[in-house]
Amino acid sequence: MRFEENSIFHVYNQGINRQPIFFTEANYHFFLRKMRSHLLPYADLLCYCLMPNHFHWLIMPKAEGLQVLDPNKPELSKVQRLCRSIGTLLGSYTQAINRQEERTGSLFRAKTKAKDGWVDAFVTIDGEKSHLFFRPDNDYARQCFEYIHQNPVKAGIVVQAEAWPFSSAADYAGLRKGTLCNQLKAREIGLVY
Repeated sequence: MRFEENSIFHVYNQGINRQPIFFTEANYHFFLRKMRSHLLPYADLLCYCLMPNHFHWLIMPKAEGLQVLDPNKPELSKVQRLCRSIGTLLGSYTQAINRQEERTGSLFRAKTKAKDGWVDAFVTIDGEKSHLFFRPDNDYARQCFEYIHQNPVKAGIVVQAEAWPFSSAADYAGLRKGTLCNQLKAREIGLVY
């Protein structure tokens, strides 16, 4: 993954062979705490959904997250802090689940995906592509925001997105006072009306 400034990314991963990554309610809460400690220092979380066998985040990297670990060491000169922190989050979560479930090996697919919504350019909030981002016929970020929240509905787990406790849909609906997502930023950039 390579993150860019002033860009919105849809980050997602799933269990190997689509196997579960969350086995108990406590696992979801543990993962949410990991998100707070490993993701929020380096990115604004705009929305999220944790499903039994995968997760989705819509994030906007902060300047701190784009910094490389060590520009003086070739092996670390291209590794961004946000990428490393996501790897740490997933790795430490995997270790905890492996202990809990008495299993070994990987829990997640090898590569966490980060889509920016454009084939040839990044979804940017300002700059030369901003006119494309806010065009009514090209609102990938808004569609992605809705898609992420509708995941549990499409999976038949709940009837309304707000009913799924492991997504930010209830926060945006005003049913819960969640603090993981930067709702102000999401509203500023037009993801929420």
